[in-house]
Amino acid sequence: MSDRSNLKFDNAYKTIGEAAKELNLIDKKTGNLQTHTLRYWEKQFKEIKPLIRAGKRRYYSENDLKTIKLIKFLLKDKGMTIDGAKRILKNKNSDKLDLNINKSINNSSLKNNKAIKEKLNKIKKILKELNRYK
Repeated sequence: MSDRSNLKFDNAYKTIGEAAKELNLIDKKTGNLQTHTLRYWEKQFKEIKPLIRAGKRRYYSENDLKTIKLIKFLLKDKGMTIDGAKRILKNKNSDKLDLNINKSINNSSLKNNKAIKEKLNKIKKILKELNRYK
């Protein structure tokens, strides 16, 4: 018989340290968790709303973590600016945006402009990856 009272369920709120660990926000030189990054992102992105309890301890829901994973993907993996990531988060119709990009790529006036076509294809790939976070 196991004691489940000390086990934490996957859908439970996570502390800032647990969230940083799950997101692999770890300083490569020191091995310390980068909890300051999460606090900074909270200030920059209104979509992150942890539960703050006594002693100002933060607790992140699964929804918060999903949003933070998307923010991390945009900032760290795709190299976007904070303003760029904010625009993506505000755009709830990324599927419509994807359709418009497809139309633009196939537009005859763009077929001769290789640089624009390449940029649009890059944006299309990013949007495809973003859809995984929905």
